Formats: sequence, structure tokens, C-alpha cells
Amino acid sequence: MKLMHVDASPKLEWSNSRALSRDFVALLRTRLPGLEVDYLDLSLRPPAHVSREFAIATYTPAAERSEAMKAVLAESDGLCQRLLAADLLVFAMPMYNWCMPSSFKAFIDAIVRAGVTYVIDAQGNYVGQLAGKKTLFITSRGADLRPGTPFAHLDALTPALRHAFGFIGVAEPRFVDAQPMQFSDPEARAAGLERAQQELAAVAEEWTAALRAAA
Repeated sequence: MKLMHVDASPKLEWSNSRALSRDFVALLRTRLPGLEVDYLDLSLRPPAHVSREFAIATYTPAAERSEAMKAVLAESDGLCQRLLAADLLVFAMPMYNWCMPSSFKAFIDAIVRAGVTYVIDAQGNYVGQLAGKKTLFITSRGADLRPGTPFAHLDALTPALRHAFGFIGVAEPRFVDAQPMQFSDPEARAAGLERAQQELAAVAEEWTAALRAAA
């Protein structure tokens, strides 16, 4: 059983999303002996942003790519293979200006690949290749964007993640959001963290039960 764990916060040891994802993965390790973790820190090694050369190489048939094109796509190819090899996916990030950090957007641009993470079948349907992988997004948000709050309509992060990963086959991602983490009083922050920790414990229990039943 392999889990891919991706962090995207540049705050490192001061990051709430990192702390939550680290604790979640540690909890899964205790419940799933032998769990292999493939860790990627996007703040330390962000993928390259899409370039003209990348775009041309991506849409050139694989058999026709030059060595230079293959070199341009090498990082993306590696990231795609790491995703495809994992059974469980955990992505952690802060919300910046209502959406994801630029490093995670670059990651998405690198992994949404025709003929790799999605294919077009004979009927013209787009078929994502990550179907069946349990996927969790752990986010931290400065304000409270839960349904019913004044800023709820400004959450561009959740739909962006849901649509991008849905396109490559993740049909039912889970979201655990720690909020409000900045624009609030200490009591509200503590309550937001505790709420997220409880939700993550429930996800760990659910995943463990499902994986054991399938074994």
C-alpha cells in the first residue's frame, strides 16, 4: 500500500496544513503497518510553470517527440507516474487569496496530462486514470469560509481542486479545512484546529476500515 503525501505551504514548521497532514499520515501509519509514503514538498521543489516548449511537447504524439521535448516533459512524467503508483493521495496546502498556492497550481498543470492521467476513448469520452484512489485535501484558511458564513461564496479553492482532480479520475475527494486560522480570535482558531483534527481522525478510521475490508 502506497500513499503520496504532498505539502505546499512555504511556512514550513509554522504551517497548520503541514502539521495536520503530518499527524494524519502518522495516524495512518499506526493503523496500516507497512504503509509506504512517497513525500513531496512543493515549497522546496515547485514544479516548473507551463512554458511554450512544454505546451508544444505535451500535444506532440509521444512517438514524434524529440529528445529536447522528452527532456521538457521529464519532470511532469515523473510526477504523473508517482501519482499513478499511489493508492492513497493526501494533499495539504494553505488558501491564498481564495485559492491555492502557485506551487500547487504548477503541480496540477504538470499532472493533468493527455494520454497519461487522462485518455480519450473511442467514443470521445475523457477518462481519468486516477479512479479508485482515496484522496484527501487538507487546507488551512485565514477566514471562516464554511457554508452560511459571510465569506463562504469566496471559496474558489474547493471547486478548483474538485474539478481538476475530478477530470483525472478522482470522483469523491475528501476535504478537511482548518478555519479560521488568522482573521479571528485565539478561541476561534483553537476551535478550528480541533474541528479539523476530529475530522481527520474520522477519515483515518473510515479509510482504514475500507482498506481492511478490501484486503
